[in-house]
Amino acid sequence: MKRDDEKIIRLLKTARGQIDGIIRMIEEGQYCIDVSNQIMASQAILSKVNKEVLNAHLHNCVLSSIETGDATQKMDEISSVLDKLLK
Repeated sequence: MKRDDEKIIRLLKTARGQIDGIIRMIEEGQYCIDVSNQIMASQAILSKVNKEVLNAHLHNCVLSSIETGDATQKMDEISSVLDKLLK
């Protein structure tokens, strides 16, 4: 599974657009719940991007390191990422 950079960039640009919209909403004094809903939508996109990147890492970098018998560093990296995600 190759990382789909075009998809990732498209999603990141969408998130950037939403964040720009959130900034405008705050500057215009929009209703807090509406702002919060847009923040959650942006977080969902960023989570999706992170999932795409991590899946590609598992299927490429980690798998390759396992096949060459040198997986310790990659496994430590994944463990560290999981620690951060699960806080």
